[in-house]
Amino acid sequence: MKEILIVSIIGYLMGNIQAAYLLGKALKKVDIRTMGKGNAGASNAVESLGWKFGIAVALIDILKGVLSVVLVKVLFELSLDKQGAFLLYLNGYFAILGHIYPFFMNFKGGKGTATLVGILFGFHPLYGLIGLLVIISVTLISDYVILGTLALTVYVICLTVILDFGPLALLVTSLGALLSFSLHLPNYKRIMRHQETKLSEVLHRKKPKNKRTAESQQSFCT
Repeated sequence: MKEILIVSIIGYLMGNIQAAYLLGKALKKVDIRTMGKGNAGASNAVESLGWKFGIAVALIDILKGVLSVVLVKVLFELSLDKQGAFLLYLNGYFAILGHIYPFFMNFKGGKGTATLVGILFGFHPLYGLIGLLVIISVTLISDYVILGTLALTVYVICLTVILDFGPLALLVTSLGALLSFSLHLPNYKRIMRHQETKLSEVLHRKKPKNKRTAESQQSFCT
C-alpha cells in the first residue's frame, strides 16, 4: 500500500512540471493558457509560439515522463514482472494526471501525449521508440494528430496484453485510455463532421486569430 501511494505521488508531482507554462513565462513573458487553444501542452506551444519552442516543450514533457518512471524503478528496484509493471503503470498514469490537472495551475494543463511517450521510454527505450514511430507515422499518414494519439493509446494497450503485464496493469492502461478518449471526444466528433483541423493546416498557420477560432481548431492532443 505504501509503495502504491509513493509511486502515485511521485508521478503526479513529476507531471506538474509544466514546460509550456514555465518556458512561456521565462522566455516569452506570456501565459500559454491565454493563447491558441488555451492549454499548456506542446501542441499549443507549436501553434502559438512556433515549432522550435514547441519542440523544446515536447522534449521536456517527454523527459519528465522518462524521469518519473526511472526514478520509481530505481527507488523500489522494480523489474517488469506483474507487480513491477503495475507500479510503473500507476506512476505513469499519475504523471499524466499531473500534466493534465496540475494543482498549481488551477488543474489546467495539457493533454498528456508527450508525457505518455516519455513513460514508454522509461519502461524500455524500444517501447518508447516504437510508440514515437506509431504516433508520428499515423499522424503524417492521416494528417490528424488526434488519430496519431489514438494509435499510440491502442499501441500501449496491445503492448500491455502482449507482454502479459497482468490485469492490474491492464486496468490502469484502460483507465488512461478512457481518460484520453474523453479529453479528445470533441476532436473525434469534428472528424466525423469533417471539421477537424489537419496537421498541415496548423503548421501553415502562424497564429489563431482569436480564442473562438482556436477552439474550433483543436487538432493537437498533447
